[in-house]
Amino acid sequence: MAKPVTTFSCSACGATSSKWSGRCEACGAWNTITEDVPLSAGPKGKSLGNMRGAKIALTDLAAKEAPPPRTASGMAELDRVLGGGLVPASAILVGGDPGIGKSTLLLQAAAAFAGQGLKTFYISGEEASAQIRMRADRLGLSQSPVRLGADTALRDILTTLDDERPDLVIIDSIQTMWSDMVDSAPGSVSQVRAAAHELTTFAKRRGAAVVLVGHVTKEGQIAGPRVVEHMVDTVLYFEGERGHQFRILRAVKNRFGPADEIGVFEMTGAGLSQVTNPSALFLSERGTPSPGSVVFAGIEGTRPVLVEIQALVAPSPHSQARRSTVGWDGGRLAMILAVLESRCGIPFAGLDVYLNVAGGMKISEPAADLAVAAALLSAREDTALPADTVVFGEISLSGALRPVGQTENRLKEAEKLGFSSAIAPTGGKTVGAEGLRLTRMGDLTSFVGEIFGAG
Repeated sequence: MAKPVTTFSCSACGATSSKWSGRCEACGAWNTITEDVPLSAGPKGKSLGNMRGAKIALTDLAAKEAPPPRTASGMAELDRVLGGGLVPASAILVGGDPGIGKSTLLLQAAAAFAGQGLKTFYISGEEASAQIRMRADRLGLSQSPVRLGADTALRDILTTLDDERPDLVIIDSIQTMWSDMVDSAPGSVSQVRAAAHELTTFAKRRGAAVVLVGHVTKEGQIAGPRVVEHMVDTVLYFEGERGHQFRILRAVKNRFGPADEIGVFEMTGAGLSQVTNPSALFLSERGTPSPGSVVFAGIEGTRPVLVEIQALVAPSPHSQARRSTVGWDGGRLAMILAVLESRCGIPFAGLDVYLNVAGGMKISEPAADLAVAAALLSAREDTALPADTVVFGEISLSGALRPVGQTENRLKEAEKLGFSSAIAPTGGKTVGAEGLRLTRMGDLTSFVGEIFGAG
């Protein structure tokens, strides 16, 4: 094993030498030569060794810094998800199913930001420039000052961007980019990681915002290494069902704003149009109250959203009953069914259960537990809840109902849309929602007995 090299440096001027002496030959100071402690221990060539770097600037927690400047696109739903607008030197990853409308959304966003004065580049690795121009003509954006490019060579793209100095760059998509320094095919884990690293580094170095489009797997996750999501500042998912015209842009990570914020769009022949009141849109197709239909007052990010939860309970022709969910967690449904049977004595054995969140929404918050239970009981007992009632609350395994956050905002949204009554757990602030008739429930058994006369 090679003998470690000992170095000495002057604490006054920083000059280094290979041996100790009482006087620094560089600045002439006495007794300032000290032995350098290695930065790290390990084999040569695999660790940092003795070589020291430059000191970084440190500040305390009380230091005051201005918030990062933002550029609003004018698309309120997009700006909401971004946290108020586009931040310079930020890296944004956008994922979604094929054909869901990612390219349409980003082309509209590019035109909007270009209209605000940002120098915007749209680099496509999947489509030719002529195809993008055809889409721009269909969307009425052909006169927008967006510069187009079609290439997949990362070195050529970075060279062009380095010369042009854009404010916003959209890369569609990261899986098509390839680096000549990586010996693997485009789309592989190594290529995706290398391309994402280089483009994110470019964003930080040049102060340009970079938007990366990412393909998704069958499970709905960003394809490629999860490290790509850690590299970027913001991760957005573009969700929606092919049979619905609604599209939801959801922030699952945002270093410059709230996560879990959503923006709602409607797919039309002229592109994506913004939906300023998603609650009214999700409930627009709700007709006469029917068994199994319950309105849930939820919170998505900072926005209250009312959606319809639909349930169907029918005798099963098979030996094993079926449980199917759309827009909600299947494991959570199994838990609600077990609590209803164990704590309330209402069996679902031998019955097929189908649960659907109308409008293509996906709900993940536990506050939907009580609405799901109400929909299941309504379908099983063939009894419809009043049309002017909203339901929300979390169910514990003991059958108790637990209060949820932002009760006041949920009730205000329900009152604004014309609902006159609500069913919620005991607890939670209700200031500002005096126009609603609020029914408080402490446990699931009392809810079943009072609303459905069972249990």
